[in-house]
Amino acid sequence: MTDTSRHSLLPVIIGGDTGVYGIGRSFHEAYGCRCIVVASAPTEAIKRSVFFDVETIPPRIGDEELLAVLIGIASAHPGRERVLMANHDLFSSFIARNYEVLATHYALPFPTADVVDAVTDKASFARICSELNIATPSTLEVDFSQATLSQWQAPEIPFAFPVVAKAARGDAYDSLTFEGKRKIWFIESATELESLWQTLIGAGFADTFLVQELIPGDNTYMRSITAYVDSRGEMTLIGSARVLLEDHDPTLIGNPVAMVTEPFEELWEDARRILEATDYRGFANFDIKIDPRNGRALFFEVNPRIGRNNWYMTAARANPMTVMVEDLIDAKECPRLEARAEVLYTLVPNSLLLRYIRDDALRTRVEKIIARGDAFSPLEYQVESDLKRRVIIALQKLNQHRKFARYYPEPTDQSF
Repeated sequence: MTDTSRHSLLPVIIGGDTGVYGIGRSFHEAYGCRCIVVASAPTEAIKRSVFFDVETIPPRIGDEELLAVLIGIASAHPGRERVLMANHDLFSSFIARNYEVLATHYALPFPTADVVDAVTDKASFARICSELNIATPSTLEVDFSQATLSQWQAPEIPFAFPVVAKAARGDAYDSLTFEGKRKIWFIESATELESLWQTLIGAGFADTFLVQELIPGDNTYMRSITAYVDSRGEMTLIGSARVLLEDHDPTLIGNPVAMVTEPFEELWEDARRILEATDYRGFANFDIKIDPRNGRALFFEVNPRIGRNNWYMTAARANPMTVMVEDLIDAKECPRLEARAEVLYTLVPNSLLLRYIRDDALRTRVEKIIARGDAFSPLEYQVESDLKRRVIIALQKLNQHRKFARYYPEPTDQSF
């Protein structure tokens, strides 16, 4: 049972997006505590919230400066049960790099740097999965460390176009700024791929990019798994969801905006095996796609953090913060908490969502969930009393119609 008035708990969360709000909401639902957000430009949903305090930092802050801010917050709140959370590759990498220093001030539900390096590099992750006989997409690694030299040539692509291209490590790519930047690239020809290589070289990219076979199937073939491994190495939290629709804004593509929770127990077991094999600790979020041609589950990546859409677990009555607090703050061994309730997590209007679900049986299922009142938005929390915040959230939701009309006007087999 959780303590809904545990005001000694102090969650400090780096970042300021929807996922950060979801983390704070889960803490507030479980413990009634306030949270501190450390961000350069938090959303209005956070700034106008009744349970967030904001510590503003400069954009692209360096490690030393961010460490000073976090240590300062810890020093200003002696005796509190402090937990540090983050929801972005840049910040989870920062925590990994500075783990020992931060661990003297905060409970850290994150893996250590060596584990982060092993699982966040998508090429390394693919090798780990191969050793465990877990399927991943066919992948070619393209090393850009010598790309500015005149003799450098990109390797030949061994599979047919269209293909998917993305950075092997999110933090190495997220720090770049260039026109037309996308989180994931869908490439339809060799000419288009060569143009991307030249763009990356011009932007100063010097890490590894991946080219992967494009797995067919729309967004509804994607799966998400959220897990927590406690300090003993036991997986004490697991849950999953079927993605219904993803964001198609180029900077956010791949982020689910609607999901229905569902227990995928075979995938849970594969996730457990990966976490155990890498001596993982803390929160993890897996992206998986089911290949409609043969039903194979292909593991795309694991994020060493709780994930942007983390609140779907709380909506499904498996609040991740309770498991983590019992482990790291209360030093308790607790049984596995599993998300088995069926709910709809959504950031878009129901009418828009239903238009993009092409499978009749799945659409009927979602309609039934909506009809019985089990559709929830992480941003629509009944304790929030600020009228302007409510108006902003409602307008942002309506604006999804315009966004999808611009970036993804009609559903397709390949979702691009």
